Amino acid sequence: MFLTKECDYGIRVVRDLADGKITPVKNICENEHIPQPFAYKILKKLEKAGIVKSHRGHAGGYQLVGDLDKLTLFDIVTSVDDQLLLNKCLMPGYECPNNGKEECCRVHEELKRAQRILIDALRENTVNEVLEKEKSK
Repeated sequence: MFLTKECDYGIRVVRDLADGKITPVKNICENEHIPQPFAYKILKKLEKAGIVKSHRGHAGGYQLVGDLDKLTLFDIVTSVDDQLLLNKCLMPGYECPNNGKEECCRVHEELKRAQRILIDALRENTVNEVLEKEKSK
């Protein structure tokens, strides 16, 4: 699959936390239109990756701790979904019935090329650069 809904939500969670303030999950969900159970699952993955930090208590919530000048969309996407694949045939070890003994099928090679382009594009700009582009529209 291209980018999962979970990856999309992960990017939107980071966007909502970009101000660096501690934000309750309820507010993140309302601001970014994310179902709350999904948000907790995503925030747990982002916390494990060191992108956000949780704060307990009455004034608790989540806070961005990743550096927006270094963090890329690729970092977020791979924190949420560890296998960014356009097609299952690109999974390591996948035995495609369309591959010959001597060479891969041409569709496989084209999908590999497209996936490299996608990964490069997700690494191209920092989150800060993406957010600045968003503001200038």
